Amino acid sequence: MFLQRLNPSVKAVTIIVFIIFLAMIFEPVTPLLFLMWTIFVTFIFGKVDVKKYLLYFAPFIIFALGMFWTSIVFADTPNHPDDAIRFFGIDFPKESVLTALALTLRILNVAALSLLFVFTTNTVHFILSMMQQLKLPPKIAYGVLAGYRFLPMLKDELKLIHDAHRIRGVNQARTVKEKWQNYKRYVIPLLASAIRKAERTAMAMESKGFTGDKHRSFYRQFKIQKQDFIFPVLMLFGFMFSYLIAIQIG
Repeated sequence: MFLQRLNPSVKAVTIIVFIIFLAMIFEPVTPLLFLMWTIFVTFIFGKVDVKKYLLYFAPFIIFALGMFWTSIVFADTPNHPDDAIRFFGIDFPKESVLTALALTLRILNVAALSLLFVFTTNTVHFILSMMQQLKLPPKIAYGVLAGYRFLPMLKDELKLIHDAHRIRGVNQARTVKEKWQNYKRYVIPLLASAIRKAERTAMAMESKGFTGDKHRSFYRQFKIQKQDFIFPVLMLFGFMFSYLIAIQIG
């Protein structure tokens, strides 16, 4: 799909820029329309599973609704009835409600933009692109990649330790306290295994000539091409259209 083929660094910078733009908007119309545009771009130009997307987006919706309710509940009492909006039989200041709505939609926009990047970007390609386009030091980049690769390995290692304890007849935890005691028992062997893997990784990198030099060659080359500028233009069009509609509405 189109979004998967874009340069990850250009995509990341574009998303950060529009998050900054949204932070300067204090009315709800622009964030609402831009949220709809972002979700539209994600599903039309990116191969994203709807159920998985909704599963990740749901916690942000709950958090945003909590933010909205908290903001209007603790708002000041309206001085004039004409400047009030009624919710559940209670009058709230119109300005406070619009500000709360703008903050809520801003949270949902940040979530939508973040999910667009996460679901359409390969993590390894993103790190390599940051080294080549954004000049991220290789020591930091490969350290992040190594940590990213270790996470599923640590999960498997934890399962092996758990199975080893079961074979040796260790009582299975039933209460929260017993589970906590079990995890404390797993920490030492898990840490020892992680240290051994880290040492092997460091030795392998040194044996292959890794020095952390910025001027190095790459097997996978990432370049900024003409198609990479389509995404910023596409998002800018959606943002400007939303902003103009908000001006027309007043």
